[in-house]
Amino acid sequence: MKIKDTVHFEWYKHLFIALLLLAFLYASIVSTDANFEQLAGNIGQVGVFLKKLAHPQFSYLPKLVDPMVKTLKMSALGTALGILLAIPFAFLATTVVTDNRIITGVCRFFLNVIRTIPNLLLASLLVAIVGIGEATGVLTIAIFTFGMASQLIFESIETIDLSPVEAATAVGANKLKVAVWAIWPQITSSVVSYTFYAFELNVGAGGIGVKLNEALGLFKYERVSIIILFIFAVVVLVDALSEAIRRRLK
Repeated sequence: MKIKDTVHFEWYKHLFIALLLLAFLYASIVSTDANFEQLAGNIGQVGVFLKKLAHPQFSYLPKLVDPMVKTLKMSALGTALGILLAIPFAFLATTVVTDNRIITGVCRFFLNVIRTIPNLLLASLLVAIVGIGEATGVLTIAIFTFGMASQLIFESIETIDLSPVEAATAVGANKLKVAVWAIWPQITSSVVSYTFYAFELNVGAGGIGVKLNEALGLFKYERVSIIILFIFAVVVLVDALSEAIRRRLK
């Protein structure tokens, strides 16, 4: 390779890419009417807000136990339902299992529709259909988990070692047996990780989420602080449990 062909002499290409990115950034700023001067002028409010959060009301903690327990129950049930629906659907959403582009295409289109619906809109639709209550929260969590986990699981399936699949197919195994004995063992650890990841995301809904919104609405930042710390502690515990289970599976 000649010296002129090295990256050091292709600076004009990198300059062009940098200028192109700057042009896109400028176009985004103009189109969104972003005002960075106003942002810089209000930067002091960040310190004021953090100062208000620096004094958590620990005496409020006992009142958060019941809402957190309710939240964990809703999150666990919703996550479990979502994962149970996501696993078979994810197998249908990849040609590694179905070997049929039509079935896979229809399943992926349906997943794209599910993921397109914002959570707030989904919750509003379910409230209108089912009514206000814990069942609505569980269904919202389940549908959100289903859409997210299905995508993650079928992408994991598409990156597996195909040798066991080919071996099982060669000895006459049907699609179900191939899925159970050749594919599932390779993605079990990933599915467990995705389950706990979804559970961590879903913690904060339900009872504890209502308490957080109430505290924010009443500008009781000392309560907001302790609620955030409580949620953070629960997420850390869930993450530690997830790590322990993944190690055992390995």
